[in-house]
Amino acid sequence: QVQLVESGGGLVQAGGSLRLSCAASGRTFSSYPMGWFRQAPGKEREFVASISWSGGSTNYADSVKGRFTISRDNAKNTVYLQMNSLKPEDTAIYYCARGNRGYISSERKWYDYWGQGTQVTVSS
Repeated sequence: QVQLVESGGGLVQAGGSLRLSCAASGRTFSSYPMGWFRQAPGKEREFVASISWSGGSTNYADSVKGRFTISRDNAKNTVYLQMNSLKPEDTAIYYCARGNRGYISSERKWYDYWGQGTQVTVSS
């Protein structure tokens, strides 16, 4: 059984930064791509960023490109999301997820394990 636990969310002013972490259980963490998604009130869960098992490939939603950076430390079974220049529209619950394909994807259907989420609130 895989468990994913997010942390690092909070309240920040517009223009500020946060770093989210997602700690994964299980010995096969390094074999899978990982992703971050977010869900704002009244909206569907949307893709934010993904990273390959090695960390060599990444993909971002256009809305966060140039502001957010996804990374991973396979020795620590942890994936990160560094969020800079935050905007009020970034306010959402952020979820990490494990990909079940050999390559990164922005589609929810290719992720099989999800964390419980961490709240990010950006004030104007």
